[in-house]
Amino acid sequence: MNNYLFSYYDYEFKNDSDDFHGLIIQILEYETIVFATPIYWYTMSAQLKTFFDRLSDILMDDKKEIRRRFIGKQMAVISCGCDDELFDGFAMPFKQTANYLGMAYLGHVHAWIEADLAVSENVKNDLKKFAKSIYKRRP
Repeated sequence: MNNYLFSYYDYEFKNDSDDFHGLIIQILEYETIVFATPIYWYTMSAQLKTFFDRLSDILMDDKKEIRRRFIGKQMAVISCGCDDELFDGFAMPFKQTANYLGMAYLGHVHAWIEADLAVSENVKNDLKKFAKSIYKRRP
């Protein structure tokens, strides 16, 4: 997301000319949307949180057609961190957003690196299983 410039949600919509709406249109070309984020302070990255906040833009009357295009699509999440611990509630914003937008929530997988900066076989296997489960559920 660092390739796109969009700002925080603005109740006056002064940011309507940034990259957010173009990014949404590009994302809506896909049936399955996979969000990937590092874990910072027990939650998604600030950039992804800003993106999710900006989804409020498509709830306005003049953007409701864009919102309708989310209905029936699928959402999945990949997170990563420096250890295998994932705190309760991490997936809640994703699940609730998918539900609110009429999307199917396909689940979440968490990956981490070992002390030697290697990816363990367990993580590789989890990622492969997750990818296969998403692929099987394609519309």
